[in-house]
Amino acid sequence: MSSVRVLVGTKKGAFILTADGKRRDWKVDGPFFAGWEMYHLKGSPVDPNRIYASQTSGWFGQVIQRSDDGGKTWSTPDGAAVPVPGEMPSGGASNRFAYEGEVGTHKFYDGTQHPWEFKRIWHLEPSLTDPDTVWAGAEDAALFKTTDGGRTWKELPGLRGAKGHLWQPGAGGMGLHTIVLDPTDAQRLYVAISAAGAFRTDDGGATWKPINRGLKSMWELPDPDAEVGHCVHRIAMHPSRPGVLFMQKHWDVLRTDNAGEEWREVSGNLPSDFGFPIDVHAHEPETIYVVPIKSDSEHFPPDGKLRVYRSRTGGNEWEALTRGLPQEHCYVNVLRDAMAVDTMDPCGVYFGTTGGQVYGSADGGDTWMTLTRDLPGVLSVEVQTLP
Repeated sequence: MSSVRVLVGTKKGAFILTADGKRRDWKVDGPFFAGWEMYHLKGSPVDPNRIYASQTSGWFGQVIQRSDDGGKTWSTPDGAAVPVPGEMPSGGASNRFAYEGEVGTHKFYDGTQHPWEFKRIWHLEPSLTDPDTVWAGAEDAALFKTTDGGRTWKELPGLRGAKGHLWQPGAGGMGLHTIVLDPTDAQRLYVAISAAGAFRTDDGGATWKPINRGLKSMWELPDPDAEVGHCVHRIAMHPSRPGVLFMQKHWDVLRTDNAGEEWREVSGNLPSDFGFPIDVHAHEPETIYVVPIKSDSEHFPPDGKLRVYRSRTGGNEWEALTRGLPQEHCYVNVLRDAMAVDTMDPCGVYFGTTGGQVYGSADGGDTWMTLTRDLPGVLSVEVQTLP
């Protein structure tokens, strides 16, 4: 019987939850890297033992960690000394991230230069075919790639050619937080940046184009038809239909049926169309999940009720999933990388909250159970289905 591993990144360390195929009894290991912000952990889809983790602190900087044994032990792929809290780094704690151009600046395609500060890695996306190849989304917004298991990273500077001189940070910073790989075309990738928008490459990252047609941002942009400047929160895709994507924007839930060339709103009967995560059922490409939040100034569920909403029709028609979730006095948030699905049948759905709870459903969202609680605020949730 298959088993499941849930990777949880929090504000003060990482945790790994495991269960057998019934997904009823959960073991919690951790914290790993206690005291550090663990922005994102993600496992390789082709090597069940390989996991990458983004570890950061305002004092020691950014470190990429790698495990080759399913999270039991960790190391920095470049051999850099990793300090523990209270120690100064010996020889530098950061992995080698190489920006193109001058140190401390980005030189844009229009010839201008702008200050550029490397703060953290928001998202890691391992290759669908090679465990040593990973893409990383950074703040300030940039895309990096490694092909040697994380020892060295190089920026894909062509992304800045997609009107990068016009990008502006959102309330949480200017982070490249979403990377989506096309399983049928190794040259096609999608990224999303807050608050610049969504972008696509069809040549492996050499050149990029904004794919924001149909997005409306009347509160954020003076030009409602602006090509860039939209605050996209998350993009999701079902691997069987790589041309169909779903988006949770700052406001609005949207979909595209032509690889981002045109988006249309599918918020339908949601109580609020503001939120952060969005995901797709593993076996039903028209079934999608979101977690509505009251507003951009009140980051908690409408009416204080924690509800995951599911659409079985690809949007517009939504149903509240509440069984097992708190339905009064609940004022947590669910961040953009804090929801994931497994590939088992029935499909499992998982999410974590800023209050430190991790919830899971082994029946596609019909019922929920608390996997663990009282963790530090959850930043990310990812799932590995293991043989």
